[in-house]
Amino acid sequence: MLEEDAARIADFEQRLATLREALNVEDVKRQIAELEAEMSAPGFWDDQEHAQTQIQQLKYLKSIVTAPDELHEELRDARELTELAQMEQDSGLEPEIAALTGKLEDKLRRLEINSLFSDPRDNKEAIVSIHPGAGGTESCDWAEMLYRMIVRWCERHEYNVETVDYLYGEEAGLKGATLTISGPFAYGRLKSEAGVHRLVRISPFDAAKRRHTSFAAVEVLTQADEDIQIEIREEDLKMDVFRASGPGGQKVNKTSSAVRLTHAPSGLVVACQTERSQHRNRDMAMQLLKARLYDIEMKKQEEELAAQRGEQQEVAWGSQIRSYVLHPYQLIKDHRTGVETGNVEQVLDGDLDLFIEAYLKWNLERKGAH
Repeated sequence: MLEEDAARIADFEQRLATLREALNVEDVKRQIAELEAEMSAPGFWDDQEHAQTQIQQLKYLKSIVTAPDELHEELRDARELTELAQMEQDSGLEPEIAALTGKLEDKLRRLEINSLFSDPRDNKEAIVSIHPGAGGTESCDWAEMLYRMIVRWCERHEYNVETVDYLYGEEAGLKGATLTISGPFAYGRLKSEAGVHRLVRISPFDAAKRRHTSFAAVEVLTQADEDIQIEIREEDLKMDVFRASGPGGQKVNKTSSAVRLTHAPSGLVVACQTERSQHRNRDMAMQLLKARLYDIEMKKQEEELAAQRGEQQEVAWGSQIRSYVLHPYQLIKDHRTGVETGNVEQVLDGDLDLFIEAYLKWNLERKGAH
């Protein structure tokens, strides 16, 4: 038993060494030292916008090296403990070492998943919007189930969630919702959920208990990169103000603080109604508009690159990425990666890691193939 654990720990150390090399840990530490030197120089805080950008960059760089360094120390301690137990032939330490080895393996696996984030935007916050497809109440209910699934995933991972916009369905569910989600690699993880989700079940709204198929779309954006200028002219904007509403159209605000912005050149419409202040709602709506315009620009660049490579494009918004079958059998299948599970309730309660990790590997392999 101790020999097996010693072999596993040695394997973990080798995998971590390979991972540290792939993450370029030593070069990242050099960048951290340069940033810290810049921050301690006179006049650094004179330009607040630049200072905040550098602080965020420093946090990101430190997040790359902190976990590998900590795990390196933990693996060394585990190896020394195992060697001591072997020397003294102390079998009483076997349960403790076995439990420790399992925890270390889990930490290493999470680190290896983090190394799959290849897009510079991956560590930014995510802006997630959910919209029901055609089908009235049935689709609105499905959209609310997806909303809950994503929020529960965030809670499991201790991510910060803010609901920016939420429109209640007339009978049940929701007509639309927008969330901002922040946490380590929030966009990198949640972009796996972008696309059309299909549900097959016995409808709770059908008195005849017939089987229904419903669709809902999830859009995942991130904040516009500060290096890319997104120009929005005031004369191109139309602003409407209205009262935020509750279930069944019930007015929950006595003042018209909710804001809807329409961008004439693109036809995009964004709304925010969660803040009490009309000014703050407008600021958030402007952030959402910038994020959508940024996403359009990034997709345009990706399509141009794909055209140069001769790739066949798929219509991502219209493509069905995952099916959730609740009747006549229980199965959730991702159509991109082929990953499937029968643990339907667990997934709908926010256990999305199986699909997220499979998507990250599939996406990296897909890019590598080109």
